[in-house]
Amino acid sequence: MGTPTAQLSALRLIYWLLKIGLILFATQLFGLTAPPMELNFILAVEAVYVAIGFRVRYAINQNQLLFATLLLDTLFWIIWLYCTGGSANAFISLLLLPIAIAAVMLPQWAPWCLALISTAAYSAMIFTQPDHSMHHGMDMSSHYLGMWFNFVISALVLTTTVAFIAKKIRQKNAQLHYLREAQMRQEKLLALGTVSAQMAHQLATPLATLRLLLEELGEDNQAGHLQLEMNKALNRCEKSLTDLRQATESIRSEKMHSQTVNNLTSSLQEQVNLLMPEIQLSLTLADNADRVEILTDMSLLPALLALIENAARASQENIQTQKVAIKITLDKQVGLSIGIYDFGEGMSESLLEKLGHKMIESPKGLGIAVLLSHASFERLGGKLTLQPNPEQGMIATVTLPIEK
Repeated sequence: MGTPTAQLSALRLIYWLLKIGLILFATQLFGLTAPPMELNFILAVEAVYVAIGFRVRYAINQNQLLFATLLLDTLFWIIWLYCTGGSANAFISLLLLPIAIAAVMLPQWAPWCLALISTAAYSAMIFTQPDHSMHHGMDMSSHYLGMWFNFVISALVLTTTVAFIAKKIRQKNAQLHYLREAQMRQEKLLALGTVSAQMAHQLATPLATLRLLLEELGEDNQAGHLQLEMNKALNRCEKSLTDLRQATESIRSEKMHSQTVNNLTSSLQEQVNLLMPEIQLSLTLADNADRVEILTDMSLLPALLALIENAARASQENIQTQKVAIKITLDKQVGLSIGIYDFGEGMSESLLEKLGHKMIESPKGLGIAVLLSHASFERLGGKLTLQPNPEQGMIATVTLPIEK
């Protein structure tokens, strides 16, 4: 019973019991008109509606369905009020309840629709009861007109002020939810960073030992091919370790520097050729973007390389070729856009929504590389978006702010 729709179904049951109780015990007390027999049938239909609503209370999770239930609530209230005194009914203000609920739970169009329907019904009750203006010899028309005017003002307050406040609260809750997720993501990244630093420190000693063994192996002039492959692997490990140390120092000291897009693309191609020579990289740079400057640090290049490596792996699995395309464009409103295209099979929408925001279980890993890259881009004021390519594969788009 904790969800809003479940609470609303319980409130609907209370409304129905209130109608029955007022008819049975309070008709004389509040001056209600004796209800016609047809109202019993309407109340029976409403009882079935209340029971069905309670049964499917957890399934009403869309705005259209919730609005439909509130519209039915309004219609049942209109029928009950019309049969028990119309505009002279002391409980005419109960028509405001569905409007208030819609103002809190639904978009702005919903309370306006209910307010118009309720106001039209109230107005019709006034004009279809010509004998309501006399009560014990007194003219009550001004009193009923005042009640109608008060109802209209109350409905306007609910559809404007209350709806506006509810909208702001929903926006604030969405921001808080985003901040909580961001905080949890940063905590995970901090833990990953700590582990990475520890592993980098532990990696230095065995790499130095392997380098000595490789030099001793070279003195024997044997296993030349193996020696060459080992040398490449060691060079890559040592380069990665050096880059990690430099990036850690850069992040710790918060050193930022300006870099032209032309220099960035040159460094990117150089690193791909050095570390991943098997990748077939196609890079397209827009004419208006080459001399643009961005604010960056040592973490940007490794983050881009991680996305390129993921794209190459996806292409390899699908077309047996590590083919990657990069398109760099400039939009002065959005910033610098770096699109990394792979030629893989793509991925499901559910996985796409989580990738880059959470560590996810999949046959290809936990998505840690994309998660770390996303965090690096966010720290530089940019963002990473993943979307399917209509032609083939996926597009990882990195957006970075440009220096004014």
